[in-house]
This record gives sequence, structure tokens and C-alpha cells, in this order.
Amino acid sequence: MSAPSISAVIPMHNEAAYVARCLDAVTTELANVTDDWEVVVVDDASTDGTGALVRAWNGGDPRVRCVVNPVNLTLGGTLRNGFNAATKDLVFYTDADLPFDLGLLAKAVRLLRFQQADLLVAWRFSRTDEGLRRTIYSFFWNSFVRLLLHVRVRDINFSFKLFRRDLLPHLDLRSGGSFIDAELVSKALHRGFHMIQFGVDYFPRNVGVSKLSSVKVILRLVRECLSLRAECVKHLPRPLPPRGP
Repeated sequence: MSAPSISAVIPMHNEAAYVARCLDAVTTELANVTDDWEVVVVDDASTDGTGALVRAWNGGDPRVRCVVNPVNLTLGGTLRNGFNAATKDLVFYTDADLPFDLGLLAKAVRLLRFQQADLLVAWRFSRTDEGLRRTIYSFFWNSFVRLLLHVRVRDINFSFKLFRRDLLPHLDLRSGGSFIDAELVSKALHRGFHMIQFGVDYFPRNVGVSKLSSVKVILRLVRECLSLRAECVKHLPRPLPPRGP
């Protein structure tokens, strides 16, 4: 079987310190998996020159594109713009700090194919390196999502997701913030798509500060979860029929 084409979507906001490392690693691993790939970086109104560094990387490789948000849209709007710009069969989403061994992308693509799955979501073996506060946040947030949205996902907000691009028209993603991870997974599952999960080692960022650890962000996640619960769970269209072989 021929290798699938892949779009890597990478949101960036003030990630100048990570641009070269990220693009070097992502393009190398994509080339190990398929000859037909692209990288879509979405610059979320950065003020540190992130977009210029992306455009200048490797002399401006046309397979590496930079979509620029004129104003800061946070994660939800940034990812939606990236997903809309993606053109390949599969969409791979991760963060600029590459919080896992990117060599696992090849395994993820194989698992998606062999398991005839539509969506792959990775989970972290351990988050304790991030400190007690974020470990507690993660535990309660994942428990909250499982209870409220009726989905069995171990690590809903981890930025290692791989899915078929033709899922997107069925999901109608609307979240403006970090809830977009839960929205994507919940809507996919409740619409009858097949998800698989696998565990990975986790490497916390060593430059900059994560934007998902503040009380303000957590409260916004909870509000979005509550406001979108009805759409994600109660009033969805009937599941799609199973795909053929």
C-alpha cells in the first residue's frame, strides 16, 4: 500500500526559540513516512518574529507554509485556520516544543491504517515532570471531560493527534480556546468515527511557559465544555454508517 499524504499543523505564538528545531525535526520525520507532505504553521499574531523565521527557514521550502492570524485567536481559532489550510489525506497536529519523540509519527500512521481508525490520540505515560499543580489540573480536567462528554480518553489535551482530514466537515469545530481538543475528539466519537489511543514518553518544554496552566485558562475550558456539552453529546446527528474496507 502506498504511504498516505500528511499535513502537519503546528500552532505557534511567540515560539521563535523553537522554530528551527521544530521544523528540522518535523520535516525530517515526515520525509521518513511519506513523499507527499506539507507543514502548515499558524502564527497566532506573534510579536517575536516567529512568522518571519518560519518563512525564512531553509530558504523558504514551498512545502512549509505559514498562515498568519492578524490578531491573536488563541488555540481554537489557530488550529481551525490550520486545519482549513491543510490539503493532505491525514492531518497531524502537535505543538512547536515537540513534547514527545517525533519518531513515533511513523508508528502512529501504521496504527491508524492497520486498525482502520479515523483518529489517533496519544497519551502521556507521566506528567509529573511538570510539577504538582499541572499534574492535578490534568487529572481533574481529564476526569471532568470523561464524565461530562461521555468519552473514554486518557489525555484529552495532549498535542499529538493524527486523523483523516475528511473528518473535519462532519465536526463543525467552533471552540475559540484550548477546548478545541476535547471538542474534536468528542464530536468525532459521538458521530461514530473510530478512535485509537497509545502511550508515549513526555518531554516538558524547557524554553518559555506553557499557556495551559493558568487558572484563567482552566476556567475558560470549563465554561466552553459546559456550553458545548449539548452539541457534543445530546443533539448530534445519527452516527455515520461504517466505512467500507
